[in-house]
Amino acid sequence: MQPSTIVGSLVGATLVMAWRIRETQTPVTAKKLLVPPLAMSTGFCMFLAPPMRVPWTWAALAFAAGALLFSYPLIRTSRIVRMGDAILMQRSRAFLFIIAALFAIRLALRSYVERYVSMTQTAALFFVLAFGMLLPWRLMMFASYRALRGPAARA
Repeated sequence: MQPSTIVGSLVGATLVMAWRIRETQTPVTAKKLLVPPLAMSTGFCMFLAPPMRVPWTWAALAFAAGALLFSYPLIRTSRIVRMGDAILMQRSRAFLFIIAALFAIRLALRSYVERYVSMTQTAALFFVLAFGMLLPWRLMMFASYRALRGPAARA
């Protein structure tokens, strides 16, 4: 793996961590929880380009790995709490360590996967893995948010 790839990945991970810290300081809304997976889903348009295409089984395995393995620690360390009239994300010290660990695992897996498939297919698979990680995590947070809002807010 090239040094520029590692530096770019480190910058991305740092930005995600900074964003997550900032996110805990503002009230949570349904929009803030649901827009990221909706916006990210537009990335599936990459599969219109033939070099990005991967077999369906590979994509299903990448999504399952994201949803079943990588989203679990995020779900376990993310809490939505009511503080007065506001609903906020509760900061967890473990969350930043988990993000860093997931980053390291992803970087190691990427080096391994790139030996067997093209760089564009590797990118496509890791996008599907990331989407598989993000979707259940955000849906679980949305369910917690709705529970805190109470029955009157659902009508």
